[in-house]
Amino acid sequence: MRLGEVFFHRDCLEVAPDLVGKILVHRLPDGTELRERIAETEAYRGTEDLACHASKGKTPRNSILWEKSGTVYVYICYGMHYLMNVITGETGEPQGVLLRAGVIHDGPGKLTKYLQADKSLNHTSFTDGGDLWFEDDGMPCTWHTDVRVGIDYAGEIWKNKPWRFILDRH
Repeated sequence: MRLGEVFFHRDCLEVAPDLVGKILVHRLPDGTELRERIAETEAYRGTEDLACHASKGKTPRNSILWEKSGTVYVYICYGMHYLMNVITGETGEPQGVLLRAGVIHDGPGKLTKYLQADKSLNHTSFTDGGDLWFEDDGMPCTWHTDVRVGIDYAGEIWKNKPWRFILDRH
């Protein structure tokens, strides 16, 4: 079953753990479907979260964070890795979930490379019936939390929030 807009129209701290274990699918122009089960996510929540791109105010790069829940946000990190996020919550209240790892592809850059995801997907939607979506195959899973990764610049309070959600492997 595909996840719809209602799934993403919740706070990022609800969506992020609920995405763990779901399957991300990208259908390529030739009809090939690339699939990966999500093993790790991170929540980024509003202008007060100093690790969130929204904390510096609205810019051309991050304006997607203020868009409709279910919107795709891809940005380049370190000038070489694309990282993919899904916007959550209310339109106008910037927040989202970073797709940090898949079961097979163990980093956000590796995940987007495998899925052939780049900035051309910005402003598209995971929920409009297009070529990028999440599926819930009903697989039961458990997860645990940890601190977010690579955000030392955000300061002690924000870098130590346990807003990373990691699939438990049995």
